Amino acid sequence: MSENRTHGLRRGARFAGVGAAAAVAIGLFSTGAANADTFVPLPDGQKAAPSGTVTITRTGEHALISSSMAANGAGRVVWVSGNAVADITETPEGTAGPNNGAANGRGSNNSSTHGTSQLNTGYIIGCQISIGEDAISAGISGGVSLSSASIGGSLGVNLGPGEVKFVQIDSKDITKAGVYSVEYQDAEIQIQGCAGYAQARAYTVVEVIGDHYSKTTLYGQPFSIG
Repeated sequence: MSENRTHGLRRGARFAGVGAAAAVAIGLFSTGAANADTFVPLPDGQKAAPSGTVTITRTGEHALISSSMAANGAGRVVWVSGNAVADITETPEGTAGPNNGAANGRGSNNSSTHGTSQLNTGYIIGCQISIGEDAISAGISGGVSLSSASIGGSLGVNLGPGEVKFVQIDSKDITKAGVYSVEYQDAEIQIQGCAGYAQARAYTVVEVIGDHYSKTTLYGQPFSIG
């Protein structure tokens, strides 16, 4: 069995998060401090494909939520951390090629069968909507990727009422059976334009190509981002 791991994917985001961690420490130890950041611990999760060839595990997930520096009432910031692991016991060996979406873009639901099997993970962000699985399938309005974020590892997401978007943290091609990991720490997501309540939920998708194609998705626990 081979082992393929990605650690510390977002160095710029990690450094931004260090400052945030210091801020929350000061805020929590200052009685009566206004607008203190909120730390949200989230449970581990696991899901296996019916075939038994794919097992997805998410561990160490947590979020740190604060108000947006814009201070306009319609923005907030969340720093997310976690580790998504896929244990693949069977997959055709492949070579990564063009994506199968429009204009060589990603496929549906922030995933792609592009010549290899693939692990990808991120967050579903919604404005004034509770992110159940029915809302995920009905309300998706597009996706963005942290890999194309601005300098510093921060990603801005604009949301209107009832909108839901995928925010991909990162992905890893699966070229043969083995254990694959995507670890992220203090990846910064800025939400703008949502004057109502906002909610987020982690997702991890593993697609296995070949004659016995499968797509397995592990969702995290929904949490409020203000």
